[in-house]
Amino acid sequence: MKNISLKLSEEVYQETQGVLEWLEQSRNSYINEALAFYNAYQKRRRIEQQLAEESKLVREDSMAVLHEFESLEDEL
Repeated sequence: MKNISLKLSEEVYQETQGVLEWLEQSRNSYINEALAFYNAYQKRRRIEQQLAEESKLVREDSMAVLHEFESLEDEL
């Protein structure tokens, strides 16, 4: 395990303390779970962005092929 120093605003700290009391969970495990959740969220966002960019590239190629097929149909 790695140690980190973390500075929280008073509001976030107090809210976290309340949640910890309600969950009866240690601060360390709560922060680990929160960071794991946030990392997964960011990973999904990155994948969504990448898929959107790749879809745009494929769309452009697909439209070019479609236009070629349409021009072939017109020639027949």
